[in-house]
Amino acid sequence: MCPQAAAGGGRRRRAASRGVHNVCRLLSRRAHGFYARDAGVAHRINLGLLRKIICQESTKFKNVWTTHSASPIAYERGRIYLDNYQCCISSVAREPRILYQKPKCSKSEKIEDALLLECPLGEMLPSPSDYKPSLIVLTVQNWLLRLSADSGEILEKIYLAGSCCKFRYLSWDTPQEVMVVKSAQNKLPAAARQAGIQQSVLFYLAVFQVLPLSFIGMLEINKKIFGNSVTDVAVSNGILIVMYSMGLVRLYNFQAICEQCMEQPFDLGHEFNWNGQVGVVGKYPFGLPCNIKITDTPPLLFEASSLENAFQIGGYPWHYIITPNKKKHKGVFHICSLKDNALAKNGIQDMQCCSLEPDWIYFHPDMSGRIIHVGPNLIKVLKLKEVKNNTDQVEVAEDFTIVANRENCVNDAVTVTASGRVVKKRFNLLDDDPEQETFKIVDYEDELDLLCTVAVTEIGADGKAHLDFRCNDHGILLKSIPLLESWDVTYSHEVYFDKDLVLHIEQKPNRRFSCYVYQMVCDTAKDDERSSHEKTERVFCKKGGRLFEYI
Repeated sequence: MCPQAAAGGGRRRRAASRGVHNVCRLLSRRAHGFYARDAGVAHRINLGLLRKIICQESTKFKNVWTTHSASPIAYERGRIYLDNYQCCISSVAREPRILYQKPKCSKSEKIEDALLLECPLGEMLPSPSDYKPSLIVLTVQNWLLRLSADSGEILEKIYLAGSCCKFRYLSWDTPQEVMVVKSAQNKLPAAARQAGIQQSVLFYLAVFQVLPLSFIGMLEINKKIFGNSVTDVAVSNGILIVMYSMGLVRLYNFQAICEQCMEQPFDLGHEFNWNGQVGVVGKYPFGLPCNIKITDTPPLLFEASSLENAFQIGGYPWHYIITPNKKKHKGVFHICSLKDNALAKNGIQDMQCCSLEPDWIYFHPDMSGRIIHVGPNLIKVLKLKEVKNNTDQVEVAEDFTIVANRENCVNDAVTVTASGRVVKKRFNLLDDDPEQETFKIVDYEDELDLLCTVAVTEIGADGKAHLDFRCNDHGILLKSIPLLESWDVTYSHEVYFDKDLVLHIEQKPNRRFSCYVYQMVCDTAKDDERSSHEKTERVFCKKGGRLFEYI
């Protein structure tokens, strides 16, 4: 072989080795989410652009249509559900578009609760319908149904149990992975109690893996195991939470309970012979077997005493928030270490506000470990950090605050009239007096990383509300959206901000519900000038037997 050929071969081998190295580095970066053409990167860039567009001064949110209902209204991922989930409307279109409308159901088919299921990424599923969003609903007759989110078609049907219990609630143990169906608390009729009949089973819990929907097990919460004063139970992130009448909260390892107390696994649709009963799992009339039997009190992970069982875990390192279990401490929050129950430095948070509605506190849902404390006129975002020169202790520090706009509020105890007469007030205004701007809702839009607040001021007979978008890192105001409809502080309200959509659901007396849909529009200066001079016209139309009002 000639030297030139050998040198050329060496160069090719070196180039090949560099190519292999680059491919390995690329694959490594891709595994960590750094691949520039990855769909997730493109999605994040698009959301960043959407955030900039939303916060532009020229961008407005317009009330495009409104509807009313005599039954509760629910919202899930661009879909508005009315008439006990019998009617589904898309909130994406500028005009109301009915996705499906079912005939009015009987009382025996009434839906008690619902959860939206979305397709998991990177998994092979048995049915094509599993790749599309679906709605899990629980009926009053103990049927668990999986419906197509777009058509309302029944995809799966599971019978839970007979008349021995009434299942009422759906919740996530692990979001979009493990679902828990909880019964109402079992209570004997007064005549049975007077006759001395004892009821030991308080609740039933049925646990499912979702998409594909599969049965994990069902268990009883028995007062012989957990005590006589149990008032409620919940399951979250693999933890069984048991609440007691005296304010006590106890935590148990739910995953370990399911694994260690499982008597026999069962699959949906398979025949079973259980305690003398022969049937098909999940079919009427047998339902599901109670195959998880707790015979002794499980090992206790943690317990705490808190007013009204209010208990939260979060932060980094792990901390929990409680209110001391005495009525005089209502509105006082203690932030303690989960490791040793030690109270954090500055861990007692008390706004000392005088208001009809109490302040509230919770761990920030952005997974930053911060804490949000909301009062009538003040929002405090707190953070946990190590104490200087003492790495074993954690202190609660203020990250930033948001203050309500009360510049024009005058609350002097003594005023002087034009004639010179001195007038003394006999009372002071409450901190949440309707005539002062008051925070009512604080939420977090995770896809756009925006902190959203709703503040209300009553002007005359009407209440005026505005939705503010703020920087999640520093609380700086980026955008303010006025809500056109009157806001009565005595009514129940929900506000959803979902990318380019704002939804306001209002519950009025006598079970009257209203839904106001706002959509993002980019107006030019000429459009703004024209809209300020022209009178807004509202059009009424009827679709699917329902009246809509839109602009």
